[in-house]
Amino acid sequence: MKEIIISPSILSADFANLAKEVNAVKDAGAKWVHIDVMDGHFVPNITVGVPVVKSLRRTTELVLDTHLMIENPEKYIEPFAQAGSDILTFHYEACKDTGHAAEIISLIKSFGINAGISIKPATAPEAIFPLLNMVDMVLVMTVEPGFGGQEFMHDCAMKIPVIKENAPENLIIQVDGGINNLTAKICTSLGANSLVAGSYIFTQQDYKKAIQSLV
Repeated sequence: MKEIIISPSILSADFANLAKEVNAVKDAGAKWVHIDVMDGHFVPNITVGVPVVKSLRRTTELVLDTHLMIENPEKYIEPFAQAGSDILTFHYEACKDTGHAAEIISLIKSFGINAGISIKPATAPEAIFPLLNMVDMVLVMTVEPGFGGQEFMHDCAMKIPVIKENAPENLIIQVDGGINNLTAKICTSLGANSLVAGSYIFTQQDYKKAIQSLV
């Protein structure tokens, strides 16, 4: 079985001590950190932008897994890539059509970084089948994007084996939303090999124990 990549979401971290929090999850065994970028339009919440990614890049060698929950993602690919993102994931629903999504994937890859595409709970996995050979990662949302701490949607997890069956063997299938020690096992048993967890990790005193309980 391939290693399960845990990507702690800083959405639930202490923003007054962000560098310290990121170093803490690194010491706890995380190799990635998940950065939720929200614009108040594509999703109702507003979070962080390019300056935070740039600041984190100066303080950590962890993979910066940047999730763009924004409208017009093509306008922001270059700034987030140049800020130091290692992976840029955008939403299929933010695109006009599949061709538009393919253009954004090519743009991301032109900066020498990995490209991911995400789907909301209402989007069928078949919608992104034409793109699976182009991306490095698919992010399956098991909550409605926009806020942390929501309850895991079990029916969304059933998209995982559908994507896995139709994807290249090396595709990373990431799941974000309501991940804890129980839902993590559901996702990995269905074929996911990367998990985003925010509140489950950052609300516990022992980050290492929390991370280890997910794999």
